[in-house]
Amino acid sequence: MKPTQAALVGPALVAWHARAGRHDLPWQRERSPYRVWVSEIMLQQTQVSAVIPYFERFMLRFPDVRTLADAPIDEVLHLWTGLGYYARARNLHRAAQQIRDRHGGEFPHAFDDVADLPGIGRSTAGAILALAREQRHPILDGNVKRVLQRVFGIEGNTLDRAVERRLWTLADACTPGEDVATYTQAIMDLGATLCTRRKPACVLCPLHDACSARRSGRQHKIPAAKSRAVGSARSARRCWMLLVRDKNAAVFLERRPERGIWGGLWCLPEFNSESAAIAYARNHFKGLGEPRGLGSIRHAFTHFDLEIFPVIIDCERAVDTVMESGECLWYKADAADAAPRIGLPTPVKQLLLDLGQGIL
Repeated sequence: MKPTQAALVGPALVAWHARAGRHDLPWQRERSPYRVWVSEIMLQQTQVSAVIPYFERFMLRFPDVRTLADAPIDEVLHLWTGLGYYARARNLHRAAQQIRDRHGGEFPHAFDDVADLPGIGRSTAGAILALAREQRHPILDGNVKRVLQRVFGIEGNTLDRAVERRLWTLADACTPGEDVATYTQAIMDLGATLCTRRKPACVLCPLHDACSARRSGRQHKIPAAKSRAVGSARSARRCWMLLVRDKNAAVFLERRPERGIWGGLWCLPEFNSESAAIAYARNHFKGLGEPRGLGSIRHAFTHFDLEIFPVIIDCERAVDTVMESGECLWYKADAADAAPRIGLPTPVKQLLLDLGQGIL
């Protein structure tokens, strides 16, 4: 397909979406800029099936921008726990506050105002305004890039600026002047369901006849697989987490820095060795019992595995200066339903649940 034929893409995808697209996702039922925005952020690097329950819980607690903006960040992170990539939640909260303070609580209409919000770039801004307000804006997320590269036979890495510029030009050329919301949903659906990275279902694709990669038998080679060094393997890391429990069965937690993994979440103190964990306990808590090591647990991140070795120590109380920073708290592990609504890393949440249920 030549760029001059790009105008044929829109009608083909709109027709396909009418008979085979997704029409009943939660954010499609009551389509508003706010709901579309939250869904688009949640869907970044996360599959639809994983997002749906989080989205529904999020909407129950934060039904509009002002409710989200006025909520404490800990409660936002609490509802995000398990979804990963927590910078998305922090940016969502900051953006909601910006909308409240600069736009009177109404989601902006202008593209530049939307793109200027924390955590929103050109493609996400275009998707929100196209889906929620029928404004004509091209989008270029990962699924759309793959579709366009195959249809137009675009070689090269999308991190290459020249390749990305060409894809933006094609994205704009393919975006129709009407049925914008349907087209935008359709091209995202096509990439997510048929034009997938590893097993493209070309026989079912509405662009089957026009697809350059399919015609040349290169649909499995475009886009090129990310290079990996010969002999390289998924990396593994290890750490020791300290479960200090006081006489009321509450567990000591500290807030992690915003940068890095689990940024801004409440976590067990983390160390590079068991001896370092025990030394920390001796310096920061009084009336310590004997430390008890537990079997390790493994948590998978996108690019590495983390092996966690929990160490439990009972204590009478913390040294007075420990609690002064405000970046630590005691969490009642045996009363999780009544515990503070805070963001917890998934493995820490599971450890606290197990501890509260007497499993550890």
